[in-house]
Amino acid sequence: MPRLEDLSDTARQGHLNFPAREHDDAPFARLRKPLSEAKLALVTTAGLHLRGDAPFSSGDQTYRVIPSSAAASGIIQSHTSIGFDRTAFMRDINVTFPVDRLRELVDRGTIGALSERFYSFMGANRDPKKIIEETGPEVARKLLEEGVEAVLLTPT
Repeated sequence: MPRLEDLSDTARQGHLNFPAREHDDAPFARLRKPLSEAKLALVTTAGLHLRGDAPFSSGDQTYRVIPSSAAASGIIQSHTSIGFDRTAFMRDINVTFPVDRLRELVDRGTIGALSERFYSFMGANRDPKKIIEETGPEVARKLLEEGVEAVLLTPT
């Protein structure tokens, strides 16, 4: 990620004027059982998807399903943003999408189980109305139907 002072005036102003939302009404929900007994899903805004899936485009508010069993080598990133550096992700997917670390935690008994499906959205949306009203609630329903009790959200 570049420093603001390294960006052009236009790019710097674009970042400084990005319409960031504040949500003071986000509900807090305690986990109803120990994490060691819970099913966990991974949801990201890193614009990740399987190699054969349609790439994300700028402003895309759809999502992609990534099987939790997918090999890291089959997951690619089509996230687009002027200040986004993919180098760390390309070196180690776990920087953005810690699937190997989660599998290790399941093996150690720290997490009960992983969901069968993970979900990925495209970040850097100036107006995420469709995610808030449609695709986000759709993914939430899918997670609940699968019995997911906790989600690790990795924003990018």
